[in-house]
Amino acid sequence: MSHKIEQKPRRVRLNSLEQINLDAGGLDIGVEEIWACVPEDRTAEPVRRFETFTADLHRLADWLESCGVTTVAMESTGVYWIAIYEIVEARGIEVCLVNAQATKNVSGRKSDVLDCQWIQQLHTYGLLRPSFRPPADICPLRTYVRQREKLLQQRAAHIQQMQKALHLMNLKLTSVISDITGLTGMQIIRALLRGEHNPVHLAQFRDPRCKSSEEEIAKALTGNYQPEQLFTLRQAVEAFDFYTQQLANCDTELEQHYACFEPQVDIVEQPLPDKPQRRRANQPDFDLRTFLYLTSGVDLTAVDGIDLLLAQEILAEVGTDMSKWKSAKHFASWLGLAPNNRSSAGKIKSRQTQKTKNRANTAFRLAAQSVSRTQSAFGAFFRRIKAKHGAPIAITATAHKIARMVYHMLKDRVPYSDPGATTYNEQQRQRSLRHLQRQALKHGMTLVPEAQPSVS
Repeated sequence: MSHKIEQKPRRVRLNSLEQINLDAGGLDIGVEEIWACVPEDRTAEPVRRFETFTADLHRLADWLESCGVTTVAMESTGVYWIAIYEIVEARGIEVCLVNAQATKNVSGRKSDVLDCQWIQQLHTYGLLRPSFRPPADICPLRTYVRQREKLLQQRAAHIQQMQKALHLMNLKLTSVISDITGLTGMQIIRALLRGEHNPVHLAQFRDPRCKSSEEEIAKALTGNYQPEQLFTLRQAVEAFDFYTQQLANCDTELEQHYACFEPQVDIVEQPLPDKPQRRRANQPDFDLRTFLYLTSGVDLTAVDGIDLLLAQEILAEVGTDMSKWKSAKHFASWLGLAPNNRSSAGKIKSRQTQKTKNRANTAFRLAAQSVSRTQSAFGAFFRRIKAKHGAPIAITATAHKIARMVYHMLKDRVPYSDPGATTYNEQQRQRSLRHLQRQALKHGMTLVPEAQPSVS
């Protein structure tokens, strides 16, 4: 459904294009070669070709310095740009990493113009907007966090293989145990692989905290054992143990990297508030909450819906420096959580958010789903939007609201305090009453509250 744009468009004075970056260069990066372009008045050969070996990348950086280039633009082509980015940036040259779509959207390139020349020309006129890249100390953290996520995904595949092998032998362990990788499940599986197939003996490995009784577990472990499925189960368990050890090694590297960050808050003067938190599966063994608090200066886990792993992922993707975005609106737009108004002929055709692969976007959406049933202000907001527009829009709107809150927390170093669902609902009630009063005055009427019946 289209909507009419009511606001009057603002008139702006357009100036002719002027050269903004006079010392700009352009790079066209490939797998085996890099084409570089500098201003024509700097050298007799403004366009040169370099190979992608490390020595050639340093020669490229030397050439850019000798030509007086202070800023250089390049497209984010796969992962090939990372090495030249780091080498050029270490020389003190500002690097403008742009999305390839940005250069394609500007028409005018001819077939006889090299890509590096086109990039250099657009960068000279300031027509390229750099993509966000975290600071140098956040980039390793992002690599560790992404690697940890990959390890969890790869380990999850072998957990599914374990479940499949058990089902093929009609061992209904998943029906009586919520997590087969827990203490009870792994003890039973390891004993089973050692040759113990007596269901009564296997059920004795039950942990006292398990909800199912030994009789129920013994009944579920009465199956049809097959040697080929036991072999498959054994290999899946060995792969599970391998990735578990890899996760432990990754957590060790993460803990050491967190220790290298300069604390943003004095934990003695401003101690971390006590907050009982349920330990989530796949959570690191070290004190992650304290490290996140020292790194960011605020407790992101105080925000409803954000647990330790989500807080770590958000910091790894966006960092702690919010000066990269002018306002919370720019931050939400970069995340892909703001409405993308597409208009034509004075009418808005669509407000659907822009599709993105931003990992922080996914983290905020998961946080929005987590607050759907909580008695927090975000939870009340989610339920109100869901009642009007449905769950998908409610998730996006709530994720947008949480993202703006995180932006202000990181920028202003202010703690979060939840007003609660009751306070939020009362604020919405007062807002609705003010709206009705304005409408009544508009039509020359007055709202009169209904008299409460007297109690005798």
